[in-house]
This record gives sequence, C-alpha cells and structure tokens, in this order.
Amino acid sequence: MKSENYSVYDGTAVITLNNPPVNAMGHAVRLDLMESLEASWADPHVHSIVIMGAGKLFCGGADVKAFNTPASRAEPSSRTIIKKIEESRKPVIAAIHGYALGLGLEFAMGCHYRIAHQSAKLGLPEVKLGLLPGGGGTQRLPRLTGVEAALRMIIEGNPVGAAEALEMGLVDEVATGELLPAALHFAARVSTRDEHPVVSRRQAQPPIEANWFKNQHEKIAATQKGLPAPLECLACIEAAVTKPFDEGMKFERERFDVLVNGTQSKALRHLFLAERAAAKIAGIPANTPVADVRTVAVIGAGTMGSGIAMSFANAGIAVILLEAKQEALDRGLAIIRKNYERTVSRGRLAPEEAERRIARIEPTLEFERLADVDMVIEAVFEDMDIKKTLFRKLDALCKADAILATNTSRLDVNEIAAVTTRPTSVIGLHFFSPANVMRLIEVVRGKLTAPEVIVASMAIARKIGKLPVLVGVCDGFVGNRMVAQYAREAEFLLEEGTTPQQVDDALKKFGLAMGRFAMSDLAGLDISWSSRKRQAATRPSHLRYSKVADQLCELGRFGQKTGAGFYRYEEGNRTPIPDPIVQKVIEDCAREAGVERREIDDAHIVERCIYALVNEGAKVLEESIVQRSSDIDLIYVNGYGFPAWLGGPMFYADTIGLDKVYERICTFHEQHGVFWTPAPLLKKLAEEGRTFKELSSGASPA
Repeated sequence: MKSENYSVYDGTAVITLNNPPVNAMGHAVRLDLMESLEASWADPHVHSIVIMGAGKLFCGGADVKAFNTPASRAEPSSRTIIKKIEESRKPVIAAIHGYALGLGLEFAMGCHYRIAHQSAKLGLPEVKLGLLPGGGGTQRLPRLTGVEAALRMIIEGNPVGAAEALEMGLVDEVATGELLPAALHFAARVSTRDEHPVVSRRQAQPPIEANWFKNQHEKIAATQKGLPAPLECLACIEAAVTKPFDEGMKFERERFDVLVNGTQSKALRHLFLAERAAAKIAGIPANTPVADVRTVAVIGAGTMGSGIAMSFANAGIAVILLEAKQEALDRGLAIIRKNYERTVSRGRLAPEEAERRIARIEPTLEFERLADVDMVIEAVFEDMDIKKTLFRKLDALCKADAILATNTSRLDVNEIAAVTTRPTSVIGLHFFSPANVMRLIEVVRGKLTAPEVIVASMAIARKIGKLPVLVGVCDGFVGNRMVAQYAREAEFLLEEGTTPQQVDDALKKFGLAMGRFAMSDLAGLDISWSSRKRQAATRPSHLRYSKVADQLCELGRFGQKTGAGFYRYEEGNRTPIPDPIVQKVIEDCAREAGVERREIDDAHIVERCIYALVNEGAKVLEESIVQRSSDIDLIYVNGYGFPAWLGGPMFYADTIGLDKVYERICTFHEQHGVFWTPAPLLKKLAEEGRTFKELSSGASPA
C-alpha cells in the first residue's frame, strides 16, 4: 500500500493518524485508517500493527464540529473499526504520545495492547461537553481499571499520566525513550503469542460496596445539580457491570444520543468551538510575527495588580511589581503571600512551589526598572488623568518595542494611547478579578494598535493560562457595557416591587453563579459609583434613573469590604443577609420616582435582566465591537458567571428563538420606554428567522 500514513518495519505495519492539529477522528481519517488496516491484514509479511499519531499527540478525539451531522455516523464508524481490530488475528498496538483523549482513548482501548510514552496523558473529557464517552469508553474502561477508577476518570473528565495509567491497568507498558522503537520492539514481542487480549471479552467486576452505585448516584445528584451527563455516565458504567458487552454498548449509544441532541451539550460544544474561534483575528495574517514577551512589569500592587503579577509568576514568568510607596508595596506582597498560603493549605500547591512563584515577583519602588521590559501592564486607579500621566512617563522611559498595556475596565484606550508618541504599541488588557483565578481577558485594540502588538498580547494571555477575547473600544467594552443594562433593570425591579434577595434568587435558579446584588457587593459598590458620578453631567434628565445604589454608597455601604451594601455581612462571613435599611432606601427611592410597587414573579425578573444583556449584545455585535457572537458568550460565561450549560446570553437567546425574544423586548419597549429600543440586528435576524450562532464564525451581520 502506498500512503504517507502507512509503512512497514521488519514485519510491523505502522499506521499514522494524520489530521492536524489534533488528529481528530473525522470521517476521512476513519476511511484512511480502515484502508490501512485492511492492507496490513492482507499482507502476509506483516505480523503486527502499530497505530500512532502524527505531530504532537496520538488523537484528540472525535471531530466536535461533525456532531449532529451525517458524517459522525458515516461508515466506517469508529465502532466498526474497533470491532474489526478486536477480530484481528494480528496484534494491534496503540502507541500513545502527547494526548489520547475521548474517542482517541476509546479507540486505543479497542486495540489489543497499549504502550504510552512516559509524558503521555490519557483521558475521557466528554462530560465537560455535556456528553458521555460514546465509542465504548463507559464499557471498556471499567473492564480495564475497575468501576471506581473508571467512574472517577469519566466523571471528572481529567486526563491521567502514563505512570498512573499503567498502575490502573489502562496501558500495558510505558516507554521512557523514543516511542516508535519501543512500540516496534513491543509489537515484535507480542506477535508470537497465539492469542491477544480483547477488552470487550473481559468481565467488569462489580464494586465491593453493596450499595455503591446508589450512593454514587446520590452524591452526583447533590453535587452536580441540573447536569444530566454525569448521571448518564454512572448509569452506563453500571450497565458495564450488569449487562453483557453488546447490550452495554447499545445502552451507551442510546444515552449518548439523548445527550448529544440535548441543549446542554450543544451549548457546551458551542463554547468549546468558540474558544478556538476566538484565537482567529480577521484581517491579521496567520503568519504575523509574534513578539517574544520575556520580561513583564505590573504597575500597582493593589488587589488587581497583585493578581496580575501572580498570573505571570504562576506561568513561570518573572515579573516586576512597581508601586509608588513602600506601604502599598508591602500590602500587595502580603496579599500575594496570603493567596499562595491559602492555596498551599488546601493541598493544591506544594510549599516549595509557592516560594518559587513568590520569588519570581520582584517588588520595586524604582520606576526606572521598567526601562528594558517587553511589556508593561498598568493596574492603577481607574481615573483617566492618572492613567494619561502614567502613560506619558512610560512613553518617555520604555524601550521602543515595549508593549504598553492598560488594565482599564471601561476607559477609552484610544484617549490613553493619544498621549504617547507610539499609539501603535498601546493596548488594553482587561483582566477580571481576582486576576490570578479568572480566565478571561478582554484584549482591547485601539484604532491604531499594531497587528503584531495584538497578536503578541493574545499569545502572552494564552501563555499564562488565560482566555483572551479581542474587543474594540467603547464605554465598558463588551462585558461591562452589557452588564450595565442588566444592572439597570435589576435596580429598576427593586423599585418596582422586588427585593435584592428575590432578584438574586431568581437569577441563581436560572443558573448564574451569583445574583446581581451579591455580585455587586463582592466587587464593591464604590467602583461603579465613581463611574456614575463621572457620567452624571451628561446623563439625560428625562431618562429614568434609579438612585438606590447611589444612596447606599452615600451611607458608606460599599459591599463586603465595609460589611454592608445591598446586604449586610457579619464579621468573617461572606453570607449576604437581607437588611431592613436597604428595603427602606428602596421604598423611599420608588416613592420619590413615582413608581408604584407591585408583586413580580421570578420569570419576569429573569427576562428583564437576561434580555437586557441580549439586546445590548446585539448592538455590540452590530457595531463590530466583537468579531462574532460567540465571543460575547465566552466573555459572559468566563467573566460574569453565566451558566456554561446555557451557552452564553446570545446562544441562550437562539435556543429560546429570536422571534420570541424580539417580541418580548418590543413589549418591554412599550412598557418601559427608550432603554428597551430593540437592536436593529436583533429585529433583522428575528424577522428573517436567523440566529446569532450564524454570526459565530465571524460572518457579517448584513
């Protein structure tokens, strides 16, 4: 057989899975694999078969884009190929390097033997996409490792290393040197055996504990509420113990089909693909040079600056932390040390590693230390004049090719860039708090930001384990611009008859990680108050405006940090407690505004808050502040606690139906006025029967 993916070494056929970048098991790969296997079975000179992956890994799994399409079931299916392998009289060995994930690992378990390089990782992460392993993983893994280990691996969805896989019985041998020679040697060794092990013919042993499956069901139901995939995984593993293999496989396929056609899995797969799409920048060639950012400085050792410094230290990158005064610097270093000590106390980090990370952060009061760094990120007070003064100094001091980044959450990056002689080098990097924990970074490109600066900023964000999403300049960018509409409606609802607790409870039942008012208390009411005071002079007097938050701030209630905000808090406890003082403020503000209070149900609360996000998101998309609607979903899921299993506000609107969402927004427009003017893009898509998802590939809204 002549194929670049097929060769023979001394009687061992080597078949290579070759589908960059992750060797996904798409239909074309399956066709090539089947053809190669048939050639090796027909060749009398071949006594054994090794299957490997090209590039950096064995196989990253199924082609997620092909789910819910005919291509995912087209023959030869993975199940068909695995069945043929199990029937093979010539041993088939999976030689694993890099990653074997999902269908890649299921395929490997269908081979007679598995040899893994010592650096390999093996996993079944389907549950993270709202699925279960549908290629026999729930039936074969328990037969190899036992049900306890199989359940942990499948429910958590995290990969295991080669050494642990060997201990579990998942692989037969670990290679410490080059994989191909080790695999060829292994193949030659087993080729002389009369019979070869077939996992599906093994008996899955039941757990020792009599009520183990019942207990696990109760535990999963309590800890993963509202998520069907983990319970379906458990049911399939139980089937591996209680049913013959073929019946277990049939049950697995039935349960997989239910999940893959469900909204939750579609939402999670939407986000999975959205992350990959977010890395693609329209108008910037893929071969644009990426500047090597080796040295970084952070200005400001407050909560945000300290968290940003930790993000770089965690990734192994040395960082200079600059402050103007020793007391502020000492406070910041104390925050950093306390954060690391907390992580160590929870067993998530070794003490010596914590010390290594702390050592990567160089504290300084000397502004001149920034002269030779590759990137500077300022995290000073959110005030335009302060930031302009700082950027003038950076412009004069830093080397010509340094990237000058601002961590502003809403200020005009173009205005900041304009005070420098190098606006092409200025960019926004809006980290989310706590910066050492939150994945999201809004990468804000100014009108003059150079392509290479954008590319370098996106790359360094990924290097430190963050999720960068490119956005344009407007007040609040994407996240805070949209959340302002959500917050406005939540505060109007207070005046109209709800309480902070009712609003928060309704939003949490919907799926948000935190309610609007508890989140505001956590972030600090004074932050948004300063923004509102800045905007007061230009705020149209005829538009409705809720004074509730302002009056709470005037009482010194800034949230958790002052022990009181929309709720009150007891010493050392972050549990929000309803406060009669707040209720009086709400009722006084409603009376002053002439708003008649009434009973409001939870469904109305959710629609008012979530549809406000959707309507503003449509405006953001139409103005090209983001490249695609899925970018908005990424921002809201990863930065604002929107439930991943609903896919983000734009995907959620699609599932409801844009015609229904538009109709409801029109009703709110009639009832509440100009704030609810429907976005033209939403109107257009609703009338044409289209969806936001159609724009997730970066397609034009037109």
